[in-house]
Formats: sequence, structure tokens, C-alpha cells
Amino acid sequence: MSPSHHHSPEETPLLQNIIPQHIHPDGESGRRGFQLQHFLNVSWRSGSNAAKYVNLLWPFVPVAIILHYATPGHPLLIFGLCYVAMVPAANLLGFAGQEFARKMPKVSGILIETAFGSIVEIILFLILVAKHRSAHGSSEHGNLIPVIQAAILGSILTNLLLCLGACFFVGGLRQQTQKFHASISEVGTGLLSVAAFGLLIPSAYYSALKGSAIPIPTGRHSFTEKDLQHNTIRISQITSMLLILAFVLFLWYNVRSQHSIFDEVLEQDEHRDLDRHEDLAKPKFTFTECMVALIIALVFVTLLAVFLVERIEDVVESGVPDQFLGLILLPLVEKAAEHLTAVDEAWDGQINFALFHCVGPSIQTALFNAPLAVIVGWIMGKDMDLNFEIFMIVLLVLSIFVVGNFLRDGESNYLEGALLLIVYVIIAVASWYYPNPDVAASNGLEGS
Repeated sequence: MSPSHHHSPEETPLLQNIIPQHIHPDGESGRRGFQLQHFLNVSWRSGSNAAKYVNLLWPFVPVAIILHYATPGHPLLIFGLCYVAMVPAANLLGFAGQEFARKMPKVSGILIETAFGSIVEIILFLILVAKHRSAHGSSEHGNLIPVIQAAILGSILTNLLLCLGACFFVGGLRQQTQKFHASISEVGTGLLSVAAFGLLIPSAYYSALKGSAIPIPTGRHSFTEKDLQHNTIRISQITSMLLILAFVLFLWYNVRSQHSIFDEVLEQDEHRDLDRHEDLAKPKFTFTECMVALIIALVFVTLLAVFLVERIEDVVESGVPDQFLGLILLPLVEKAAEHLTAVDEAWDGQINFALFHCVGPSIQTALFNAPLAVIVGWIMGKDMDLNFEIFMIVLLVLSIFVVGNFLRDGESNYLEGALLLIVYVIIAVASWYYPNPDVAASNGLEGS
């Protein structure tokens, strides 16, 4: 295939134009405008067989919305329905982003697809920050900061352990080993290490000084607990701005410096796709239909996220711990569609694509979504910080260490996948038995 064939679409820089000037051949629908029958047909087929059957859950969406207004006295039922309904809505959002990404150059497209996949998480974080009311106690008292912090780390852990483990396991069942390109794993693990460093510095500062802070000032130069809290929040806010700068540099690196390298890797991955001919033959959204699907999905995702957050207090009061809610339940529902896409790619032999879908969202959560929640909290006058519980810090550091070891050799198998899944289950069990912040505050401001 001649280089000139790819020159125009493949070398178009990301974000030069939001609307692509050249539709990539893999994303060409052969139609224009909006046609309802084709729109419904393409929406039903979705990105994979697993994602297609997720669409059977769409009846839960109107039922959840209706019951939210009709039966406000059944909060647990509404939470459960909204939780299930979020899956097909998030799936449509992710699929519409995927269809849009196919019309773009390879690297640009997958970064945009990751961004669309993270919209659910961003919406959820911002709603949680907006609903936060109290700096003391657990979420049933209106203190949602521990839930947000757990959801931040839970999102990273779910991608690194559950999603990557499932990709390694499923891919290993079909092919004994799968090799992935070193450039993708090296950049991913390096950025995750920097992200972990940035996220954990406020916690380290607080832990180092909380023993020497005094409750009431005794002199001009005394260091009080109020000073410690103020400094921790300021460090979190400044760190957040620097992490967002790191995310911008990450995007620039992918788009400019390494665009051709990643393009080549992903292009080779596509040609190793075991069912590429079926994917190319599927009907596709037009650009207009992509926009319509994105708007519909965003409306439903935002509504359902608001309803979910409104019921969190009742869920915690019923016995579900804050840590389990944030670390496990919320990340599972917000990432379900993206995980299905990644696992399908691993099954088809596209392990580099799968890695992008596992490591990429983790990087975006750590470098952009979490700092954004801190900055929005700062603007709204709410003390959102990055002072995580020691328990969660240990989980993050150990998880990045384990995943880094598995990525180092450049290949995966089902045993490595099974081990990552087991680590994730162990974390889920531990988080279920971890007390709420009003009982245990090993590193929280409310424990001062």
C-alpha cells in the first residue's frame, strides 16, 4: 500500500479541526444526513456482540426516569434501576465516540474516543462535587469527598486490573500469547508513575505533618491543624493544575512527536484483526448521526448520574460502605461500555488497541478528570482535595507496580490476565470491609 494513500488522512494533526476534513476509509458510511432506520440499525449493532446485547437494557432508562419522579420513597430501587440504565446510555456514548473516531486518523481517533468514554466519569465527578455539603462524617451526612476520592482511584484500578486483566485473559484464550508494542506500554506506565506521584504528594504531606499540628495556636509561629488543612488543599489545587499541564503535554506528544510511530503500530494491529472484514462491512453512522447519538447519550447519562448521586446517602445508610461504592460500584458502571470494547479488541487480536483503551483512560482520569474535580470544587468554594486514605494509596501504588511488571516483557497471556483479575477481587473484598470515614480516618481532614 503506497504511502501517498495514507498521507492526507493519516497525518492530519489532532484538534486542527473538530470536524474531520478527510473521512478515514474505515469510518466512511457511504451516506449523508440523518436516516432514522439506519440510525437505529447501527445503534443496535453497536461496537461488538457483547455491547450489542447491552442494548437490551435500554427499557431500564425510561423506567428509571419515570420511577424517580413517581416513587421517590423507594431510593434503593431507583438507585438500582439508574445503575443498570447507565450501562446502555454509556454504551451509546462510547459507541458514538468510536464511530466518530473511525472517521479520524488512527491516533487522533483513539484519543478522541477515550475522551468521549471519559465524559461519563467527568459528569459523575462534577455532580458529586456539586452535591457535596459537609466536610465531616460519611456520605450519609452529605460528605461526598471520600466517595469522589475513592471513585478517582477506583476508576484507575478498574482500568488497570479489571479491564487489562480481562483483555489479557480473553485474548490469551484465543491466542496463547499476544505481543504489544513497547512504545505504548512504556509511555503508559511512565505517565501512570508520574500521575501516581502527583496524586499522592498531598497525602504524603498531610501524613508527615499531622502528628505535629496542634489544635489551637499557642504562638506566632505555631503550626495548627487549620494550617495543615489549608496547606493540603492548596497543594492539591496547584498539583491539579500541573497534572492538567502534563495531560496537555501527553496529548501533544501523541499527536506531534510520536504520531507516525503510534499510527504505524495501530495500523498493523488493525490488519491483525481476526474479524476485520466483518467490521468493515458493518453499516456506520454518518457524521450527523454521530452528533445526534452523542447528544441523546449525554442527556440520558447526565440525568441518570444526577439520580444516582441523589440516592448515594440512602445506599450508604443501607449498609454499603463509602469505599466500596467509590472504588468498585461507580467505576464499574461508568466504564462498562469502554471495557466491553477493549475486551472485544483483545479477543480479535488487537492487543495494542486494547492497551490504549485500558491505560489511556487511567491516564486521563489521573491527569485530567481528577484534577478537574479539584479545580471545579475550588471554584465552587468546596474543599475538594487529593488527600487520599492510606488504604487507597497503598492500593494504587501496588497496582501500578504489578501492572508495570506484567507490561515490561511486551507480551501477555491468560495467566497474567487471571492474576490481575484476582488482585481486583481482593481489592473489592477489602474495600467492602473498610469502615466509613466517620469511623476510620487514617488520612482524612475530618480526622484531625
